[in-house]
Amino acid sequence: MKRFDQINVIPFIDIMLVLLAIVLTTASFIAQGTIPVDLPVAETTAPLPDTEATEITLERDGSIYVDGEAVHPDALDRHLAQLSGDFHVLLRVDAGAAFGAFVGVVDRLKAHRLTHVTIVTRHAT
Repeated sequence: MKRFDQINVIPFIDIMLVLLAIVLTTASFIAQGTIPVDLPVAETTAPLPDTEATEITLERDGSIYVDGEAVHPDALDRHLAQLSGDFHVLLRVDAGAAFGAFVGVVDRLKAHRLTHVTIVTRHAT
């Protein structure tokens, strides 16, 4: 029987390269974790709050997402009912979304007494 004086590291390197590829692919998805919307431009902007917040996204076609999960407009009330009044909400609205849809979401936030609402915009450059 042949005795091995060295450890073969080639399989170890192969596994490490596969794991590196998985980590890099996953990291790119995490970095793009938000729903892409064309945010409106504003001259005056403020930094987003550092506190934990629920993110509500309203797309151009009127579809609504709560923390990245698609929600039917009628089911939005059920999600908002789970939040307390002092909870922060980030509202991301596509610049091309209908104003009526925006008003509808804001009205539901007010109905649930959620007053800490930040409307996310892009800074004009």
